[in-house]
Amino acid sequence: MAEEKSKLQSLFEQGEFAVTCEIGPPKNAQGDGIRNHSEHLKPFVDAVNLTDNQTAIVRLSSIGAGVHVLAAGGEPIIQMTTRDRNRIALQSDLLGAYSLGVRNVLCLSGDHQTFGNHQGAKNVYDLDSIQLIQTVKDMRDAKVFQSGEVIKQGEPRFFIGAVANPFADPFEFRVLRLEKKIRAGAQFIQTQCIFDMERFEAFMDLACKRGLHQQAYIMAGVMPIKSAKAAKYMQKNVSGMLVPDGIVERMSKAEDQPAEGIKLCIEQIKHLRTVPGVRGVHIMAVAWEEIVPEIVKGAGLLPRP
Repeated sequence: MAEEKSKLQSLFEQGEFAVTCEIGPPKNAQGDGIRNHSEHLKPFVDAVNLTDNQTAIVRLSSIGAGVHVLAAGGEPIIQMTTRDRNRIALQSDLLGAYSLGVRNVLCLSGDHQTFGNHQGAKNVYDLDSIQLIQTVKDMRDAKVFQSGEVIKQGEPRFFIGAVANPFADPFEFRVLRLEKKIRAGAQFIQTQCIFDMERFEAFMDLACKRGLHQQAYIMAGVMPIKSAKAAKYMQKNVSGMLVPDGIVERMSKAEDQPAEGIKLCIEQIKHLRTVPGVRGVHIMAVAWEEIVPEIVKGAGLLPRP
């Protein structure tokens, strides 16, 4: 099958600093909001993540959402979690997504169902995220299903992504886990939201010493904070996320807290561009997608290539 690279992969290979953002699909069967967001964001980002029932709450599927992004002329990255599907369903959905024009997939485990609104649901986790990455790679490069059966034609040739959390413990293990994902086949990485720059720079230093920045494109995750209350909540209640006291204090003192959150995010992006090994930024403006253009413009990331 002829190579059909995604726009995102081509930009990375051309040496561009990539910009992606996130759209959370709705808790209904309407796609007009996704299309509207995608049309609005298209001049400002290179690709858009579509989450896969994030926080284990039922939403329109990431694949369905990805088709809406394509219809609006955007570049979708579908998230695929191993929480809800076994290896048969995962591979079937990969084939379906590729047949519909999706070219980027982000492989992850997914939030445990006890975080969501169907706490009695059974989790699956037939494969873990690293095994899913390997499966997607084998379907593309070896042209085989996970069972070993040959894909005779029309193999899905995805640009494969994974996630990394530099802030979970034990710290030294985070880089080793990142390396496992890259060895399994991950070509681009999106990190957890970064607020503790010192810790992230230490993580990137270890990653670069292992040469991981030369084996995959690492994108730094950022999140604009709307309020001091939100900052305090993340600091105390969101595992694997480090929010320094200085950020909470800065937001608390601000007269216009949303504006201060945007300003902080822009400052973070400008700094992250100077960190060795960082090849792009992933903006997670949760339920605040309309602010992404202002952030991209303020960070000096326009025009997009």
